[in-house]
Amino acid sequence: MIIDSPRIINTIHREKRFVDAMITSHKISGIISDNRFGVRHKEVPSIFLTHQLRVLSGNTTWLSSKLHQNIILKFNECWVPDYMETNNLSGELGHVKGFESSIKYIGPLSRFEKKDMPMTYDLLVILSGPEPQRTLLEEHLIKELKSCKGKVCFIKGIVENEQHRTEFNNITFYNFMTSTQLETAINESKLILSRSGYTSIMDYAKLEKKAFLIPTPGQFEQEYLARKFKSENIAPYCEQKKFRIEMLDEVKAYSGFKYSDSQTNYNNLFGPF
Repeated sequence: MIIDSPRIINTIHREKRFVDAMITSHKISGIISDNRFGVRHKEVPSIFLTHQLRVLSGNTTWLSSKLHQNIILKFNECWVPDYMETNNLSGELGHVKGFESSIKYIGPLSRFEKKDMPMTYDLLVILSGPEPQRTLLEEHLIKELKSCKGKVCFIKGIVENEQHRTEFNNITFYNFMTSTQLETAINESKLILSRSGYTSIMDYAKLEKKAFLIPTPGQFEQEYLARKFKSENIAPYCEQKKFRIEMLDEVKAYSGFKYSDSQTNYNNLFGPF
């Protein structure tokens, strides 16, 4: 964070200049900032959207969390995409005692809808995240899936100009999928194998899927979420290098993700505007 701080500060200044220009040239009645530190204005109600009231960073979690909370306090409100009650998705990331800020829990957010569709795939693999870990996981999973007998859809998470589809035995490979295609693929799959990023978790909850999670090595938040859902008997996980295909059988003993409508009152939610 210290090394990267000049870039972060410059980005915040650019965002503020952009917002100032927008306020001057447009009749802006409110701002919703999706985790953008500089997207706010003192003369316009400004909302910060994040699930990270606590930012996990190992031994410096107290510092990274305090810095993030100080930024949140500069906004009029903070909207957390999660349930307020104990049975939530973000755990200690989005639920912090003693943090004096105007927090509203708006329920999990997902672009997808649950649909009653026939099960086309026994396993859907969704890769994402930074290199080289994405490639390392891809190579490891391809070796392990050679002994998989079910029908597999494997999305590599490589966004290119054109979509490519190839087949090898029982596995169908895609370099990437559009949102519509991904929604269909998840709905049509019995089991998901993926990273444990929070956006993915919200999608699996909305579609009420069973999943096996492999957190990205060194990403404290993903590691925490994976441990959380295992301890709550929702989804199993393991370290990337330790995964073996037979571990997928563990999913049978877990409940899978569930979804409940948060009943958000949008008239009240957008009251500041």
